[in-house]
Parts: sequence; C-alpha cells; structure tokens
Amino acid sequence: MKEHETVTANNNRHEQLGLTDGQVLDMYKYMVLARKFDERNLLLQRAGKINFHVSGIGQEACQVAAAFALDREKDYFLPYYRDYGFVMAVGMTPRELMLSAFAKAEDPNSGGRQMPGHFGSKRLRIVTGSSPVTTQVPHAVGIALAAKMQKKDFVSFVTFGEGSSNQGDFHEGCNFAGVHKLPVIIMCENNQYAISVPLHKQISGKVSDRALGYGFPGIRVDGNDALEVYAAVKEARERAIRGEGPTLIESMMYRLSPHSTSDNDLAYRTKEEVEENWKKDGVARFKTYLIDLGLWDETRDQDLVAQLNLEIKEATESADLAPFPKPEDTLLHVYADDEGGAAEWR
Repeated sequence: MKEHETVTANNNRHEQLGLTDGQVLDMYKYMVLARKFDERNLLLQRAGKINFHVSGIGQEACQVAAAFALDREKDYFLPYYRDYGFVMAVGMTPRELMLSAFAKAEDPNSGGRQMPGHFGSKRLRIVTGSSPVTTQVPHAVGIALAAKMQKKDFVSFVTFGEGSSNQGDFHEGCNFAGVHKLPVIIMCENNQYAISVPLHKQISGKVSDRALGYGFPGIRVDGNDALEVYAAVKEARERAIRGEGPTLIESMMYRLSPHSTSDNDLAYRTKEEVEENWKKDGVARFKTYLIDLGLWDETRDQDLVAQLNLEIKEATESADLAPFPKPEDTLLHVYADDEGGAAEWR
C-alpha cells in the first residue's frame, strides 16, 4: 500500500460511520450552498431588496450533518430560524427560501406572511415554526407521541439555540418525552450567544447535563465537526427507533455573524473574538478533511462555488420578479374554503 493510501485508510472517518465518498461530497455541497445563500441574503438586506435576515453562518456543518443522519423520506423536522443548511439538505430549494425572503405569494413556508426563517413544508415534513422561541420543542414531542401511538418507525427532530433551553417549553417537552420514552431527538445548537447575552451569563452548567433529570441521555459534541455530529444524531435515531426514547444533543459552535440584520454584534463582543472563531469554521474544516483524503481540490471548489452562486442568482431573480400576496388572500389557509373543505397547503 502506498503512503497516501495508508493515510487515507487511517483517517477515513466517514466510511467508518457508513458514509460513502459521494455522500460526504454532497454534505459539503449543502454546507457551501447554505453559506452562499446566507451571504447573498445579507447583501440583499443591506441593498434594501429584502427587509430582514437571520443568519446561520458558522452553524452549517452541524445542520447538514444532522440532516444526513436522519431518514429524509419519513422523519419529521422542526428546525429553528437559523437552519438554512438543514432545510436545504432535506429538500428545500434556494428559490423556495428566496420567495420567503422576498415575502412573495408562492413562498411555500407561509405564503409570504411570516418572517424569513419560519420554515414549513408539508411535502418535506418540515413543521412550521412560530416567532416565540422554543415552541417547536413540545410540538416535536407531540409528533413523537403520535409515532409511538401509531407504532410507526419515524422520529421527530427539533433544534433551537442555547438561549431557548432556558424556556419553559424546553423543560416541559423534555419531561414529557422522558416520561413516555418518545422517539424524539432534541438538539441544541449552542452558538454561545442568545442575541447579546453570552453563554456564561445564561447557563451555569451544560445544556446536555439537563437530560439526566428527565431520564434520558444527554451528550455534548463539537458542532464544527460534521462527522461527530453525524455519529451522534445517527445513534440517537437508532435508539429512538428501538424504543429507547429521546436523546438531547448539545452541539457546540459559534455564531459568526450578528444575531440578525438588526443587530450590532460588536456592541457586546469583540472583532478579535469573532476572528478567532472563524479559524474553527466547520465548513472550512470539512473542506480540509475532503482535500486531505484526495476527494476534493481547490479547482473543484472554485467550480462548485461558481455553480452555486449562479443557482442562487437565478433563485434571487426569480423570487424578486414573483408576485406579492393579494390582500384578498389574507385568510387563505386560515379558514375552510367555499366548498366546505380545508384549503390545501403546499
């Protein structure tokens, strides 16, 4: 065996987890797609083309890895507002998300009625969220209860920030899930800041340790290590399907962008702190992993970025030209239609 082949064999972590070369390359594609989509939205907001954007930069590696560890054909997903990488990895398109950003009638998330980041897709089993944080946790637990009652082999997967772990919805959801051993995976994307409040002023211990009080496992993982996240979510899903109940995963990462386009993050953290955390970026780390294995190179990376930028450009232009909702459509999908049946949502 040649030296390069020996190095590859010893360091090929993804094959040990059951992932193929093609799958990890797809994972990287979605990470970059989410990053480029996010960057474009920040520019669109600054240019006055869209009103608002909540960024997920720095969290893409964790989100995509989790999506790949789940069953994207049957599981139910309750993401939170930064999960662009996750929702695209389970099937949402840049155009669908741009329609939401531009608040257009064709937006499959809410028909252009909700702020961006309020994901929802009946087709993809993405359960719509609301603006009050953490309400998705008890919803995910309810869906897991339905799975258990109906004896179906799917799980629900819910995410939130560490600030949300201090809300009552989190504790009530965890308690109910633990008591009934429900097939739900509860993942905290701990990005170190709840808007402007740093982690050390929010939580005195670990979010993952809270699971002990609810009677199920809690683990902390490196959210910048996509394969570590993948392994944790995969194991949690296997436990859930076996009837062993929920798992709480605390994924440690860093919010590299401001809380939202309405936020001046340098009012509560330093430029040096942000720059230091850029060195730990999970997307760059995964790219290095692929290059070290000989699966990727800079030329292919440049081609991918150009391809994705074109895809996002086309999605942006299409969404910009799409019609806005009509005033008379305000109550569409709120009440039954004229024929007496419930209006069908996308």
